[in-house]
Amino acid sequence: MCSISILITISGFSQKNDTVEYDKLHSPRKATILSAVIPGMGQAYNKKYWKIPIVYIGIGAFSYMAYDNQDEFTRYKNAYIIRKGGGVDEFTLGDGTQVYNNQSLINSMDKYRKQRDLCLIGVIVFYTLQIVDANVDAHLFNFDISDDLSINISTSSFNQIYMRTPVVGINCKIKF
Repeated sequence: MCSISILITISGFSQKNDTVEYDKLHSPRKATILSAVIPGMGQAYNKKYWKIPIVYIGIGAFSYMAYDNQDEFTRYKNAYIIRKGGGVDEFTLGDGTQVYNNQSLINSMDKYRKQRDLCLIGVIVFYTLQIVDANVDAHLFNFDISDDLSINISTSSFNQIYMRTPVVGINCKIKF
C-alpha cells in the first residue's frame, strides 16, 4: 500500500528583480561624491529633498555653536592677558573690583575651548553622517517597498518511493 502525504508549501514574494537596469543609472558612488563635495547634493541626487534642510540645519547649528564658543573663549583669554599685563579688563568694575579672579578666567577659557572643540567634532560627525546617508540611500534607491508583499500557500502531494512508510512534513520557502 502506497501512502501519500500532503506537504504545505509556503512561498513569499517580496521584491521584483527587474531593477538591474536602474542600478547602472543610479550610482551610490556618484551620490557619495556629490554629498562629499557639497553637503546635501547626495540627498538631492537620491530624490530625498526633505533631508537637505536637516543637513544644513545640523551643520549650521554645530558651526554656530563652535563660533559662539570661540568668541567666549577669546573674551576670557583677552581679559586674562590684559589683567596679567596690569591693565583693566571688561570683568573689572569701575571701582577696581574684579568680577572674576584669575583662576575663574582660566577655568572659563578651558570650558569654552572644550565646548568649541566638541562642536567642531559635531560638525565633522554630522558632515560624515550625511555622506553615509547619501550612500545608503543610493544603495536602497531601487528597493521595492510596495504594499504588494504576499505569501502563497499551496498543497502538493508526495509519494515516498524508497521507504514504504508514511511521511508527514511541512515545507516553508521564503523568497526575497
